[in-house]
Amino acid sequence: MRVNRMLLSTTLVVVALVIQVTVLARLQLPGAVPDLMLLTVLGLAMVYGHVAGAFIGFGAGLLADIAPPADHAAGRYALVLCVIGYLAGLVKPENGQQLRSATGPMAVVVAAAIGSTLLYAGVGALVGDTAARHVGLGNLLFTAAVYDLILAPFTVPLIMWLARRSENDPLAENQNSGGTDVASGWLSSGTGLRIGAQRSGLRIKAARTRAARAGRIKGVKRL
Repeated sequence: MRVNRMLLSTTLVVVALVIQVTVLARLQLPGAVPDLMLLTVLGLAMVYGHVAGAFIGFGAGLLADIAPPADHAAGRYALVLCVIGYLAGLVKPENGQQLRSATGPMAVVVAAAIGSTLLYAGVGALVGDTAARHVGLGNLLFTAAVYDLILAPFTVPLIMWLARRSENDPLAENQNSGGTDVASGWLSSGTGLRIGAQRSGLRIKAARTRAARAGRIKGVKRL
């Protein structure tokens, strides 16, 4: 399982870094840049836990620090993602249950986007980088939270699902037996639709139908 975890984490981080550098960083959006590396670390940390989240965050951040066109000191973003990965991993339920609601992960994404921006700016201030002051910290915080929240439904659930599948986690199979997790509930939370609720309703209806038929058969026998 640990080998699968390392292979999947490395693959996802590298893919996220390539997309981040070649696509997202060139969008010329106002304010911050959508942070796919951050979302990848969050998705893995919420499945693997805080220890793995810290290691994955450090490795991902270090790759981002040395990948061109990096314009900051090496280790700066590694520290940020290490802390964020550790904190996000604390969201993982200790009893092994799934995150069935999208509200928790959405809150984690917003908090991570704001926290990582603040931490990155704080570390930059310590080393003499005042770029955040010129851009406007408030604008960076707002745009970072909005961009990451928009991108999250298309990335975090998929990453969490892949992480569970790579470990042959039984929780990843619960969707086939009527359960839901954040991967299926993220996009449906706004409409109130739940796959599990629909299947549960069908099972109840089928049970009532069988009970009614059994009652009619018993009545015929009594006659």
